[in-house]
Amino acid sequence: MTARPDLLRELAPQVLAAVVRRYGDFEACEDAVQEALLAAARQWPETGVPEQPRNWLITVAARRRVELLRNETARRRREEAVRYEPAPEVRGDDELALLLLCCHPALSGPAQVTLTLRAVGGLTTAEIARALLLPEATVGQRISRAKQRIRDTGTRFELPAPGEFDARLHAVRQVLYLIFNEGYTASSGDELNRVELTREAIRLARQLHRHRPADGETAGLLALMLLTDARRPARTGPGGTLVPLAEQDRARWDAAMISEGVAIITAALERSPIGPLQLQAAIAAVHGEAARAEDTDWQQIVALYGLLDALDPGPMVTLNAIVARAMVDGPQAGLAALDAAAGGPVLARHHRTAAVRAHLLELTGDRAGAREQYRLAARRTLSRPEQRYLESRAARLA
Repeated sequence: MTARPDLLRELAPQVLAAVVRRYGDFEACEDAVQEALLAAARQWPETGVPEQPRNWLITVAARRRVELLRNETARRRREEAVRYEPAPEVRGDDELALLLLCCHPALSGPAQVTLTLRAVGGLTTAEIARALLLPEATVGQRISRAKQRIRDTGTRFELPAPGEFDARLHAVRQVLYLIFNEGYTASSGDELNRVELTREAIRLARQLHRHRPADGETAGLLALMLLTDARRPARTGPGGTLVPLAEQDRARWDAAMISEGVAIITAALERSPIGPLQLQAAIAAVHGEAARAEDTDWQQIVALYGLLDALDPGPMVTLNAIVARAMVDGPQAGLAALDAAAGGPVLARHHRTAAVRAHLLELTGDRAGAREQYRLAARRTLSRPEQRYLESRAARLA
């Protein structure tokens, strides 16, 4: 029996929350939990997964945390506590408190994001680097410095006061969105989806929404996740092949999730100031409500992307807006807009830029040019399902 990565990823935040709640000192506890996870990855394939894997990890992490203190008296006292006390239960708000701790205002925005992705999302440093489009060494340094900063502030492991809670919401939403995106389209590996990540992101987004039901952007985040994840059953075909949105069997979409997402975003837009997440959810709702790809209201999507670009401009917003505009004004207009935008540092080397160019060239009838761009996109992506899809598109045009 192997140490399933999905199980370790699921248990990591629970174990960290339990150990921090018992002992405090986030930095030492996080290091100890990482060593416990490593021990599990090494031992469980040989010994089998324990009957209570969470308790096993908590015990190992707690013992390692005691060892890290380098204080003989404290070490003996804590080791006895670990030996005889039952593992603490994970309370309902523990993971939310851990999430908010990682988004402490003493940390910079980038540090909040990277630390939370590591501690709560369970992503590796390499996965975080790909999600944030940063060098892996930079991400590692941010995590280390963030843990030290948490220690220096002496912050207690508990839910913050209402005013402080509100101040951390933006970073929390950004983190959950990144976790969701890594799960929905894995940045590397053989699988297109990491369902455990999307489920965890949705679960935590629901917690936030329950805490702040009147916050429009939190509602927008939850709606966006639901509307996006509703399409997951139709995103892959036989053998795990990727199926693009326009070719998906919409009967396989989760109608209940779409209805819930549409209801949430509709209510949020009616009562709250418009924000970027609400606009993205509204775009997803337009796609979700179209019974067929040809029924999509692209004019409305173009208008929504215009608002989104004004509120929260970015390279992926630009790229998606170009695709939408091409559906209204034609592929040549899309290619002209892509030529104007593709010189930026992110889009110039991003695989999606080449994939969009390939799609637009294919629509113009330039099969050779499209084939070349599909192959370029395949070389640039680290996701093997995307590679296979892009290579198949290129082969079809040979």
